[in-house]
Amino acid sequence: MEQIAAQGKKIQLLLLDVDGVLTDGTIVYTEGGGESKGFNTQDGFGLRLLQDSGVDVGLITARTSEAVKRRATDLGFAHLYQARKDKTAVYEEILDKTGLRPLQTAYMGDDWLDLPLLGRVGLSAAPANSVIEVKRWVHYVCEQSGGQGAVREFCELILEGRGQLASLLAGYRG
Repeated sequence: MEQIAAQGKKIQLLLLDVDGVLTDGTIVYTEGGGESKGFNTQDGFGLRLLQDSGVDVGLITARTSEAVKRRATDLGFAHLYQARKDKTAVYEEILDKTGLRPLQTAYMGDDWLDLPLLGRVGLSAAPANSVIEVKRWVHYVCEQSGGQGAVREFCELILEGRGQLASLLAGYRG
């Protein structure tokens, strides 16, 4: 665990899948033709803490959703890529654009579509409810499930590795 947290020190960009990671994977279709997704506020707070500590955040998802766009905008994410099934190609675009190296990046995914990218980043994670093939492939499997605090858990792991978690918490304790 210490080695995983130590890798967090190098992380400058966290990328996330959406369905099954930021959400519990449930998609609710409305009668009007739209869809509804639920996002965890603790995950959102963890992402804000991470951004405030100097780590950029982005989403790469194979689907398109106005709810995802709104969440990314509300949280001020640096990157949002929707309708992109080839997540590795998107990742290469991001590396080219930012100048970051793979060891400076982290990714959390939950299903087979995420496997190629999970194998490229410096630090990879999966929610507790991920498929078994993903759990076997990542550096860290969260205790929490997607949409229920897994992202917050991973953010805190990165912050711990960066040596910032304790000071952030102390700031809230007064």
